[in-house]
Amino acid sequence: MLPLTISKAGLEIKAKFFRGFSDSSRLEILESLREKPHTVGEIVEMTGLSQSNVSNHLGCLRGCGLVTAEKQGRFVSYRLSDDRVADLLSLSESLLADVAQGVYQCTRYT
Repeated sequence: MLPLTISKAGLEIKAKFFRGFSDSSRLEILESLREKPHTVGEIVEMTGLSQSNVSNHLGCLRGCGLVTAEKQGRFVSYRLSDDRVADLLSLSESLLADVAQGVYQCTRYT
């Protein structure tokens, strides 16, 4: 049996995982949660996205396990589910610094 990282099913799960990071709005929300938890209203203020857009993307990110929610009084506070999510965002910045020109010029990704 192939390890999860190279089996067909494992690759599908990995691709699905990266889809959480592939939408610019979801990525912006994840970035806004790197330092500390925020409410939907705070995320709306930080990102400029609409409340419904933020709520929909948070639902997606929660469903995929990248974000968790905690009720605090009448508000819900959202946070990254794991410190490694922030680590992955940092690692992507580091890698992008080295390959940015190629990514920018790439015509295969739209």
